[in-house]
Amino acid sequence: MNTVAVIPARYASTRLPAKPLASRTGKFLVQHVCEQVQKSRLIDRAVVATDDQRIVDAVTSFGGEARMTDPNHPTGTDRVGEIAELLKLGSDDLVLNVQGDEPEMSPESLDALVQRMTASSDGPRIGTIAARFPDDGPKEGFRSPHDPNCVKVVLDESGRALYFSRSPIPYPRDASGHIEKPSRWFLHLGVYAFRVDALRSLTGGRLKPTELEKTESLEQLRWLGAGHSIVVVEVKERSSGIDTPEDYAAFVARYEKAEQSV
Repeated sequence: MNTVAVIPARYASTRLPAKPLASRTGKFLVQHVCEQVQKSRLIDRAVVATDDQRIVDAVTSFGGEARMTDPNHPTGTDRVGEIAELLKLGSDDLVLNVQGDEPEMSPESLDALVQRMTASSDGPRIGTIAARFPDDGPKEGFRSPHDPNCVKVVLDESGRALYFSRSPIPYPRDASGHIEKPSRWFLHLGVYAFRVDALRSLTGGRLKPTELEKTESLEQLRWLGAGHSIVVVEVKERSSGIDTPEDYAAFVARYEKAEQSV
């Protein structure tokens, strides 16, 4: 069985143009992501999927692997699906979608997801990861459950996703929305794992966008709405995606602080 991480990286970004090529740390943002993935013990190969030759050139410059994909893909998942076909992966091979703006994604978290997906021959077909919010308040880029940029997920008793939302779910009604202990809430992290047959069923226009997806701007709600099951692996390490210039500045500060302490 092959285990491949695909890193979608688009050049255009509304809030942070040319985001994958941001390089104030001395490395491209997409390079940080690739290096984290390559630290995984259980991932065989990492491929950047992009729609822009400038990103291909950047990835090649640091020794990474990149493939051009159709610029008209409606979602990152469709871009990942094209890579799975280009690499001629088998139906039971495992593909991870690691967001290209997650430079602090823990390799241990990636391995935990791979282990859960491959624990048995009839294991889950779609999986993702989540971590609890910290009780000592928002810091180091990890915001509160009230932040709509932090996607929350609620689980059933078997660890499968019931719903994802930008709102704090479950909503603490008796406290009028006040969150006293944030660790009761799960922060959804930007990684998915798919068996290739499941990935094919989600891409290529086979599923149409749903009203829930459009309302929350969360593609995974399309999958849940179609009856797909998503297993959620709880991990300890939180990571913060880069959505805005402020997010990137905070990441640069954390990176430089860590480098100085080495």
